[in-house]
Amino acid sequence: MRLALFEPDIPQNTGTILRLASCLGIAVDIIGPCGFVWSDRLLRRAGMDYLDRVDCCHHSSWSEYEASRQGRILLLTTQGDYLYTEFHFSLDDTLLLGRESAGVPDRVHASADRRLRIPMRAGERALNVAVTAALVVGEALRQTQSFPND
Repeated sequence: MRLALFEPDIPQNTGTILRLASCLGIAVDIIGPCGFVWSDRLLRRAGMDYLDRVDCCHHSSWSEYEASRQGRILLLTTQGDYLYTEFHFSLDDTLLLGRESAGVPDRVHASADRRLRIPMRAGERALNVAVTAALVVGEALRQTQSFPND
């Protein structure tokens, strides 16, 4: 199981997601360019000392990332065709999160094997990207019985 962040632009969200990944033993792909400098103090503040313990791979572009990808790409989007709660996850899935300010472009949408969404009340736009990651990762790990041992 992996998380992939497409051109993240809020360092606090990225730090929080990296901390989540470290605690749950999930690898992360950062697909650039990022909207902040990687050494940003807000990234470090949110990620704390967990940043040094996460398995993180940086890719300079979507093309570079696609050349190395394995398994299914599951895009988490408000435009998803499937509810994440009704989807069957696999151990080799990558959960792709879009840019906070703009999501992902059409070419990335088209590259996803599936597009998943979180059910929400009518009229609400979207959850925070880190909250989205936590909800869906939790369900994926539960289904695949992949939570780390204490």
